[in-house]
Amino acid sequence: MSDTSEVAAVAPAGEGTVRDYRPGYELVAERILEFIGESGLVPGDRLPTENDLAGRLGTSRAVVREAVKILSALGRVRAHKGRGLFVADDEGMLTASRWGGFFRPTDLDHIFMLFEFRRVQEMAAATLAATRATPADLRAIEVAVETCRHGFVHGQVEVFNQADEDFHVAVAGAARNSFLVAAVRDARRLQRQSSNFGLHDTLGPRSEVAVAEHAAIYEAIRDGRPEAAAAATAAHLDRTLEDYRQEIQRRVFG
Repeated sequence: MSDTSEVAAVAPAGEGTVRDYRPGYELVAERILEFIGESGLVPGDRLPTENDLAGRLGTSRAVVREAVKILSALGRVRAHKGRGLFVADDEGMLTASRWGGFFRPTDLDHIFMLFEFRRVQEMAAATLAATRATPADLRAIEVAVETCRHGFVHGQVEVFNQADEDFHVAVAGAARNSFLVAAVRDARRLQRQSSNFGLHDTLGPRSEVAVAEHAAIYEAIRDGRPEAAAAATAAHLDRTLEDYRQEIQRRVFG
């Protein structure tokens, strides 16, 4: 690979599947995450330089730089001028433990309040993102949308779930407000604690709808339409909450 316009093939999920093509910097971003995991690096640890990463991954520094921009927008790495690249602390400025004193993941009222909280925070984040998003922010959101779609199409639950997480964090990051990023991360972390209904264990019609909803939010942010971004976010979270309600009703009442 020699520049950010290069693309690489992604192996198909099965026989006769049309091959997908993704920009080289997306694949390099994934390989950097793999490197962090395989190296046992933790938040605060220093990463190799862009030149070193390019050598390790067999690509160019320009592609690595674009990959780092995406990972920075997703909150996975931090670039400190004059100091280098570091694994980001994804706990943010707040921590989920701050909410632990009153949140009970098995209390339905608390779960519904959590969705209400998420609705307020993420509508605000999408509104601001539509007026503040940088090109790197938009790429990060778009990559998350496309990865989510890829995960759904190929039945890759873990890929879908991680891309879903990345999408919401990337939108919050595009708002350029660290408190919103922390609040969105904390709320989603609490939601994972309450996900006892199997909604995230399989992919189905709900997942396909979520992909379309993510795309609608991204397009509104990309096009600089704050009201449309907020409305699309509200619709997405309202539908997700309704999925919870239906699953709870099914399990309780059969």
